[in-house]
Amino acid sequence: MFLIHSIDDGHDAPLAYLPAGAITPKVGLALTQSSGLLAVASGTTKPSYICMTQRPAAVTSGTVIPVIRVGGDMIFETVFSASASSIKLGDKVTIAGDGLRVTATTTSGVAEVVGMDGSASGSTVRVRF
Repeated sequence: MFLIHSIDDGHDAPLAYLPAGAITPKVGLALTQSSGLLAVASGTTKPSYICMTQRPAAVTSGTVIPVIRVGGDMIFETVFSASASSIKLGDKVTIAGDGLRVTATTTSGVAEVVGMDGSASGSTVRVRF
């Protein structure tokens, strides 16, 4: 899951409330807007929002959920979905299909690696979009 690690000027990220598509919201889920509804951001799709609520099942399309807007001044903490032994600070990686982690794929990456606690699958990594 993408959780705020830090914001450059230290301000708090305000909540916004936007309609979601038929997704299962999870705290830290990377989201984008598609046809006016929030959808999971994965692969080379840069997230515009991070989900701030958890639901046990998919919501009905149009259900309003709380999110924070992703800013360039934010650093998010998540984990690698696969071994990232070739990843170095400054590399840009893609988002895993679940929208909760990053991959070790650098082709057309959208998440810049700014810190990491290891390179094994499951290791903590800090990224900036």
